[in-house]
Amino acid sequence: MNDRYLSVAQVAELLGTTERFPRRLIEERRITYVKVGRHVRIPESAVRAYIAANTVRPSRGGTALRAVA
Repeated sequence: MNDRYLSVAQVAELLGTTERFPRRLIEERRITYVKVGRHVRIPESAVRAYIAANTVRPSRGGTALRAVA
């Protein structure tokens, strides 16, 4: 149990969003969370996994806009 458990407010601050966004992720079951009594905690590893899964990498080579011949 080496993982740190974050509150919704801490996750929102980490992601740079309002608290509504992590709450929506929880409601839609798009992120792992733990219920501690009536409190919700999100493992730090789950936040890292969510970020990794939703990171969009730039495509290789050239510009995005190309002239159609």
